[in-house]
Amino acid sequence: MTQNMRSLRNFFLYKCLFALTFWNHIRLSVENELFTSASNDFPEDGSDKKIKSLPLLYTNSKQSKANVDWVVIQNTTESLSLSEITNDNVKKLVALLSNFRQGSRLQNLTLTNVSVDWNALIEIFQTVWHSSIEYFNLNSVTQLSDIESYVFDYSGTSMKALTIKNVLITDLYFSQNDLYKIFADMNIAALTIAESDLIHMLCPSSDSPFRYLNFLKNDLTDLLFQKCDKLIQLETLILQKNKFESLSKVSFMTSRMKSLKYLDMSNNLLSHDAADVQCRWAESLTELDLSSNQLTDSVFECLPVNIKKLDLHNNQITSVAKGMAELKSLKELNLASNRLADLPGCSGFTSLEFLNIEMNLILTPSADFFQSCPRVRELQAGHNPFKCSCELQDFIRLERQSGGKLFGWPAAYVCEYPEDLRGTQLKDFHLTELACNTTLLLVTALLLTLVLVAVVAFVCIYLDVPWYVRMTWQWTQTKRRAWHNHPEEQETVLQFHAFISYSERDSLWVKNELIPNLEKGEGCVQLCQHERNFIPGKSIVENIINCIEKSYKSIFVLSPNFVQSEWCHYELYFAHHKLFSENSNSLILILLEPITPCIIPARYHKLKALMAKRTYLEWPKERSKRALFWANLRAAISINLPMADGERCGETD
Repeated sequence: MTQNMRSLRNFFLYKCLFALTFWNHIRLSVENELFTSASNDFPEDGSDKKIKSLPLLYTNSKQSKANVDWVVIQNTTESLSLSEITNDNVKKLVALLSNFRQGSRLQNLTLTNVSVDWNALIEIFQTVWHSSIEYFNLNSVTQLSDIESYVFDYSGTSMKALTIKNVLITDLYFSQNDLYKIFADMNIAALTIAESDLIHMLCPSSDSPFRYLNFLKNDLTDLLFQKCDKLIQLETLILQKNKFESLSKVSFMTSRMKSLKYLDMSNNLLSHDAADVQCRWAESLTELDLSSNQLTDSVFECLPVNIKKLDLHNNQITSVAKGMAELKSLKELNLASNRLADLPGCSGFTSLEFLNIEMNLILTPSADFFQSCPRVRELQAGHNPFKCSCELQDFIRLERQSGGKLFGWPAAYVCEYPEDLRGTQLKDFHLTELACNTTLLLVTALLLTLVLVAVVAFVCIYLDVPWYVRMTWQWTQTKRRAWHNHPEEQETVLQFHAFISYSERDSLWVKNELIPNLEKGEGCVQLCQHERNFIPGKSIVENIINCIEKSYKSIFVLSPNFVQSEWCHYELYFAHHKLFSENSNSLILILLEPITPCIIPARYHKLKALMAKRTYLEWPKERSKRALFWANLRAAISINLPMADGERCGETD
């Protein structure tokens, strides 16, 4: 085992030594080739000390400087990055680049802070064009002299991509076409001119191999590439941060780009307000970025029919009208940072899979969104001013049923209204089903109302409330009429010692026992009896009230017959009313026959209360006890009443 491990370790060491030896051999070969080629341009006696700085270009140092020449930013066998290129050292740079013929390993060249005249710049381009360099980057270029026409030789190049950023042209008077033509006719796959105040670009003079064009942050307008049919291989066009204004003109610009797939028109001044303006897009266009413009709802009338990915965020869109656009291939739609008040439907986007509608004005999003958009796999609807109410409950329930389709849940979904719920996450907002279901709430309220009405009705019937209300009304009306007819009579004068209330079935006892013993006995007791004291022409109720009010006491002859009489109930009610209204002790109860509680009707609850709380006189069956009964009764109604001649009853000479 030990011997095997030692053999493996020796094998690994041999491999490492071989790789290190091979790499050093390649590096020394490249250095020798470059140094020998470059030294041919300088005296062999070493009088020019700049030769000594040349090997610094091919060391691994990240940044070095050779006297007053350029600065080396990066130096590898495949990439070279230089800075501070001027008219003083451009000849040496051209001489150096001339050695990188096709087949050399150098593929990437970056020049930064280039300040040369037009001819020197063209010479750099021309040298690079016939070298092994495939990717050429120019950053911070200042052109110092007059621009003039030049016949550029594009043949035999390895170039694939050119990137130019931050170009400053100091010459104010020159032919624009001389500048644009150099770039328009380049036979490369990718061209980038960014942040250079470019105001125009010519259409290539022949079918162009451009597949990628990037004119980021310039001053290009709607005149760009109008009626240009030479960009037949162009797949990607980036015109971000320019000054385009008409979406319709942009669409016609792309109509002849047969291979265009991606177009970036973000951060422009685009609008589309005219409904009668037609649009014609490239049929191959599948991705379109129209974000950060001035587009409104009408933008959906001017969109590519085959678009798959559409970015419309940060515009002025308020709604997506149904039937306005038929984008059956659209899979990804970004409507963030607009003015939408609800989630858009998918009637025109039948293939939609991703929707971003964040940072709009949505208070209560529709709960049927996933029903109308069955193919949507992800919905970004956070950072909206949600109004936490019953309508939002369905949307919250939708999240639970969607299976994680809401992106950013729950952190991005927070209540904005009402004030007391601001900052509450939607997942923590709950309302009862009764509070949010209007039908259920109405049914519940109706049932409770019916139950309450039924209970009140039962209580009223059980306690005979309607009867008491009617009696109270009659008593009030009687008092009102009495006051109206005799307003000067403020106080009722007592005329009787007692008013007798009894049932007709007990009239024999009243006439044969009660009245004779009270009126014919000692003292002149005046009794009020309905048969002889009710005034003809007046209502029975009014007569009852008058008799009770003109009597000192009210005698109620209680028996099973009494509780079955309606009129006895009236008389008891009005007497009881006098008891409370005048705060007098005017009731005398005589129990003629025993009354069991079960036979007393429910409406006689006052009688039950009186019999339970007040002392009553019971008619004795034994004759020996009747004298005491009459004495007690006479004592209860004893009072001196004023007579008609001014004397008082009971007074003698």
